[in-house]
Amino acid sequence: MLLKQRQQSSFSYLYDNYSSALYTVILNVVKDETIAADTLQEVFVKIWKQIESYDDSKGRLFTWMMNVARNASIDTVRSKAFQNSKQNNELTENHNDVLGSTQTNTDAIGLRKIVYTLKEEHRTLIELSYFQGYTQDEISKMLQIPLGTVKTRMRTALTQLRQQIKQ
Repeated sequence: MLLKQRQQSSFSYLYDNYSSALYTVILNVVKDETIAADTLQEVFVKIWKQIESYDDSKGRLFTWMMNVARNASIDTVRSKAFQNSKQNNELTENHNDVLGSTQTNTDAIGLRKIVYTLKEEHRTLIELSYFQGYTQDEISKMLQIPLGTVKTRMRTALTQLRQQIKQ
């Protein structure tokens, strides 16, 4: 793989072809366009630095990059700097425009369409975990269901999504 050989052209190709999809994942969690753009840059730096940890026998490169983006987004939201910036925002700021554009971008890559084919109990968990950035423990407490049940349902939902994507 050219990326593991640190070839600039392969990195440029990744950015040109996947940055918008990764930005959508980040924006779904972060909900702030400026911070999402900064996080996207951090994600590509992580991809560049951590490409050696990617194992193609475990999954696709795109899936690995999506997980890097999702994890970086969650880290951003949990950071003190992010929490402080949210406290300093004016209450009159309108977040509906950001949420609307995020919904459209997610729909454009077809992910939400596939997620909505799942049973409601699975769809809810995927929504909370992957689109809103909650941990399994937080979801367990929020929905008042055992953590083991959350984990089992998430695993089932991801298996079903994987099967649908392969079709």
